[in-house]
Amino acid sequence: MEDKELIPNLFRIEYRKIVSVLINLFGIKHIEIAEDIVSDTFLAATEVWSMKGIPENPTAWLYTVAKNKTKNYFKRTSLYEQKISPEIKYNSTVQTNEVKLDLSEKNIADSQLAMIFTICDPCNPSEAQIALALNLLCGFGTHEIADAFMTNKEVIYKRINRAKQKLKDKNIQINGPTIEQMKLRQENVLKTIYLLFSEGYYSSIENTVLRKDFCTEAMRLTYLLLENATTNLPNVNALMALMCFHTSRFDTRTNENGDIVLYQDQDEELWNQELVSRGAYYLGKASVGDTLSKYHLEAGIAYWHTQKKNTQDKWKNILELYNNLLVIDYSPIVALNRAFVISKIEGNKAGIIETEMLQLLDNHFYFSLLGNLHLDIDNQKALQYFEQAYALAHTDADKKIIKKYITNI
Repeated sequence: MEDKELIPNLFRIEYRKIVSVLINLFGIKHIEIAEDIVSDTFLAATEVWSMKGIPENPTAWLYTVAKNKTKNYFKRTSLYEQKISPEIKYNSTVQTNEVKLDLSEKNIADSQLAMIFTICDPCNPSEAQIALALNLLCGFGTHEIADAFMTNKEVIYKRINRAKQKLKDKNIQINGPTIEQMKLRQENVLKTIYLLFSEGYYSSIENTVLRKDFCTEAMRLTYLLLENATTNLPNVNALMALMCFHTSRFDTRTNENGDIVLYQDQDEELWNQELVSRGAYYLGKASVGDTLSKYHLEAGIAYWHTQKKNTQDKWKNILELYNNLLVIDYSPIVALNRAFVISKIEGNKAGIIETEMLQLLDNHFYFSLLGNLHLDIDNQKALQYFEQAYALAHTDADKKIIKKYITNI
């Protein structure tokens, strides 16, 4: 990897580690101080490395500078003695007036885990939690987040700052997740990670089908949960299984031009069997106990999609999973997917009846499915449905594949 690629990647990875440790140490009220120290550390690295070159161990260099800047900052200001020092003494094991920045692997992991549960406090809406998670837990800048959501960085900047302020106003404490906290916040935590992964796997806003960096971060955060005994629960394992199964087909979902490759046209030889096996492992772990979450069911559906053969048993298993999913977490898209599965089992006419019952008139997937189901039954109707789907589609990738259907009729 060239320096111009290595440095931003290194900064993003180390930013999330150092800032989590600092915020965990000083508390959410002093989040800006933590961010300033990390920013100053990276500014120093940029200046020194541009003149002297990248050191042999750049991570160690960053940690040393971060520790020194933390110590120097509080030597220069009375804020430490007046406000932060008493809070640290009250909330942690630090008993001296000297700040000790523990950047050990264990403390980094513990700090990031504690930050996940802090960021996912229900005082903030989901979109704010995701933006804050991308910023603090994943190391993405406001410009990168704005690009991902096709908005300007001022909007993201305000969203992140409002989210921080709400956490401060509620005086949210940063602690490692307890069993009680897991009960209160695990749904929010898993939902935030799930939405982060979904935004990467298929974005309805960004004009790229896959955002692998978002998906990778979602899997990393889930792994942090799995590494902790308190948070290593069946639904967390189910979420990891779901993500493993989906990412196993990453390399076949788009072609060399970035166009969508439909499931039936994907080359299963290119599916990552190691990830399929890993997903099966986590799904097995998820089956312990009597927990049945939406993540269990979606993981099961994703598993069957790693089995390419179009057998009746496959589609019947998927249908049963969709039936259960509609009971515990109904959504129009799940119902639409179920209608497609019915067409695979009972034929296109049965699928058309199920689809039309949904009346999702503002959804391009609805019209696209009707178009597909009408092919070779009534091509004129199919064309009308594809034209309606094209008018409603948001992304260039979706429009391109719908246009191909229209052209071929």
